[in-house]
Amino acid sequence: MMKRNETEEKGGERIDRAKQIAILLSDYQNLIFSICYQMTQNYFEAEDLAQETFVAAYEHLDSFDGQHEKAWLCRIAMNKCLDFQRKNRRGAIPQDENVFLKLADGENVENKVLAEEVQAELQKACESLKPPYRDIAVAYFCQEKSPEEIATEQNKNIKTVQTQIYRARARLQKIYGKEQMPWDSVSQRNN
Repeated sequence: MMKRNETEEKGGERIDRAKQIAILLSDYQNLIFSICYQMTQNYFEAEDLAQETFVAAYEHLDSFDGQHEKAWLCRIAMNKCLDFQRKNRRGAIPQDENVFLKLADGENVENKVLAEEVQAELQKACESLKPPYRDIAVAYFCQEKSPEEIATEQNKNIKTVQTQIYRARARLQKIYGKEQMPWDSVSQRNN
């Protein structure tokens, strides 16, 4: 097991502690913030805890064996969040095992959090539409139902449903002012 010293050989270059932490920060800052945010549900506390995570990583870089950087940083972040919650008693320690399973299953937590945020934003946007587009948009974009399923459930003609999906998409694009919506992959899949 190789210990990191003040400097170490990595890819033929000598990298000092400041550069090592800068590399870790650039590679994992979003992931660490996502973990902290998911555990605290508070943006500002998550920022502070993410910063504390990297400070602790910098302070203990000499004792780090150089393997599994991502897991090492995630563990520090989780411990910082748990310490914060115990110390401040503002929020209970998450009892939801899913929080820890998401971290343990090896999937990218950052992508999961971002996907959940996009889904929540999409749900809110769809619900802001007026009838009949609201129900169609929720069913199509959020529940990922096919036009055929929606037509059957709502006793409508398939062409009517397809037209309403088209118009709902246009209204959502006006809300966001974007050409390519993050959920367009859903619509392309079902068309």
